Amino acid sequence: MVITIKSPADAAIGRYNVGFQIKSGQSDVFHSCGEYILLFNPWCAGDPVYMKDDAARKEYVLNEHGTIFIGSAGTNPPQRHWDFGQFEKGILEICLKMLDSSKEYRKSYTKDVSRRGDPTYVSRILSAMVNSPEDDGIIIGNWSGDYSGGEPPTKWNGSTNILRRWNESGPVGYGQCWVYGGVLCTVLRCLGIPARVVTNFASAHDTDGNLIIDRYFDENGTELPDTADSIWNFHVWDEGWFARKDIGTSYDGWQVLDATLTSSEW
Repeated sequence: MVITIKSPADAAIGRYNVGFQIKSGQSDVFHSCGEYILLFNPWCAGDPVYMKDDAARKEYVLNEHGTIFIGSAGTNPPQRHWDFGQFEKGILEICLKMLDSSKEYRKSYTKDVSRRGDPTYVSRILSAMVNSPEDDGIIIGNWSGDYSGGEPPTKWNGSTNILRRWNESGPVGYGQCWVYGGVLCTVLRCLGIPARVVTNFASAHDTDGNLIIDRYFDENGTELPDTADSIWNFHVWDEGWFARKDIGTSYDGWQVLDATLTSSEW
């Protein structure tokens, strides 16, 4: 007997136990076939992460190496080589552990798992989990210049050591935006979501959500310092490729994901 099992294109990703049950008269025997892991599939036309162009799939899913630009804009802006390492041993298991460590899973694991066929939901969970505050996630951010008790962000040139250290001993210090971006890109690609790292130079930091960088002046024209808005020399985030069934097909494609934000800041 040959049995073929096909999973729906929108099935929840994660671990599955496979077995079969034989009933004959009073006999009822269960046979376990073992475990398999289901991922998003950008080669499958029905999958919400489907990416038609093969060259794009090779770049944004299969490529394990890349460049992240940092610093200030110019003719030759500084860049860092980054080893994504999404296919290295043990990384897939760590990525699945991230999902099972999230606040949403701890709150209601049945509801959380039932939504894991939606890359919009999964990518938001992963984005929050890359950031340690509130979520017991991967990386502790530090912009103070004092990196005692951890490693300076400039030490890192890849994601795998960070992910493995978190798996063994909890949140890893320290990171900044490009480290968050590199790690999130690794996790998304590992689970089958096409992803890329984006750098924006002269990046507006709007704290009150009015889409304006506010500046205040006194009656003499002297600028006042009491504003949290600013222009950063650069900022790094990620984009994931998937359909947006929640807001309409006209928004399908690259979606912005900023792992610098915590889950309460979505």
